Amino acid sequence: MDYKEFLENKYQLSGNHGFDPIFMPDYLFDFQKYMIEWATRKGRGAIFADCGLGKSPMELVWAQNVIKKTNGNVLLLTPLAVGAQMKREADKFKIESERSRDGKIHNKITITNYEQIHHFNPNDFSGIICDESSILKNFNGKIKQQINIFMRKIPYRLLATATAAPNDYIELGTSSEAIGYLGYMDMLNKFFKNDQNNSATNKRGRFTEETKWRLKGHAHQSFWRWVTSWARAIRYPSDLGFDDNGFILPDLIEIDNELKEYGRFEEGILPGFLLPARGLKEQRDERKATIESRCEKVFDLLKDHKDFSVIWVNLNKEGDLLEKIIPDSVQVSGKDSDESKEEKLISFSEGKIKRLIIKPKIGAWGLNWQHCNNVIIFPTHSYEQFYQSIRRCWRFGQKRKVTVNLVFTKGDENMIKNLKRKQSQSVEMFNHLVQHMSNSLNIDNNKGFKKELYNPEWL
Repeated sequence: MDYKEFLENKYQLSGNHGFDPIFMPDYLFDFQKYMIEWATRKGRGAIFADCGLGKSPMELVWAQNVIKKTNGNVLLLTPLAVGAQMKREADKFKIESERSRDGKIHNKITITNYEQIHHFNPNDFSGIICDESSILKNFNGKIKQQINIFMRKIPYRLLATATAAPNDYIELGTSSEAIGYLGYMDMLNKFFKNDQNNSATNKRGRFTEETKWRLKGHAHQSFWRWVTSWARAIRYPSDLGFDDNGFILPDLIEIDNELKEYGRFEEGILPGFLLPARGLKEQRDERKATIESRCEKVFDLLKDHKDFSVIWVNLNKEGDLLEKIIPDSVQVSGKDSDESKEEKLISFSEGKIKRLIIKPKIGAWGLNWQHCNNVIIFPTHSYEQFYQSIRRCWRFGQKRKVTVNLVFTKGDENMIKNLKRKQSQSVEMFNHLVQHMSNSLNIDNNKGFKKELYNPEWL
């Protein structure tokens, strides 16, 4: 091994693990064909494509290529209730698949939800796909480890999501570890600095708020170069040098509905001198104490709105009260069986339910609700849930402008500031991904075509 090979190995950038595509149907857009070609040749990679860009057909065609190459099976993991939608997509594109919850393999592509992975044997599969893979970091440590161990034994792996790590760079390590590149901790040690020298984690195996990691000053370029070696990011087709025709989103109207009240009382402080809630406990107390007033505000927002609406809540009492006071509403709650949740979600997708009340952790991933353009959110610190809640409706294929009403109180001011900060971080992260990917591919995003390579005159 010479010194150049040694450096290439240190960069963790070398090598593809896949093959040239065998199957590429005509119904795909040019940018989708490019993504599939790259992912098939890579063998183990991640597609970070924004909502509505067609991750489902990309995943299904990638799976079909693995099947044709290996004559084996592919397992397609989805969030709860997305499995039925994925099955409909497969039928639409005439790709043979079947759903399974008990470990039985009925067809070459088997669709199941993440929580059922323990029923299956990794030795039965040549390929695996994690749809909406950003959900991986929301599972507890045991389930996430189970998924990683399962995937480790499968030669071809694909992650697909709109938000790889919407506001937290270090969460990219979860994706890298799942497809067999640098592990989560290895990535942190290689590219990040922990100023507090504190590696404490919570019960989910994630670092606590006191654990602060930052990119090393000299590692910015090498970090993004490493990420783009195993991932492709796209917000618009022009990010890859293709035409954006047909992929321009309608307007998004965000409205802050701040209720001029505080939900808590502090001894010795007059109401007019109260400060916004500080810390998670005070913020939880604030939300619990203002349930009625916030739900009444939602009622006011909906009383003259006759079209479809989705209301995102966080507490059971919020959902129960809204279902009671809002006509034609149906709640999807944690106490529902998986079958009941899926039935309600499908009914809303098909237009049989007018107003849906749901928690983000139940239904914020993967569902297509372009028929709905009215969204109401009780926000929290989670930018990913906020983003995904909006993008169920505001996605490519939506024909109307989308209105998003955030309902919160004066006491939630610090939480809202934190959410807006994370929103800015998300935009910055995706800009980095696209920029470094474009540089490595010589794509001119301003003109929408690839630059020609040439030797300068002085060479």
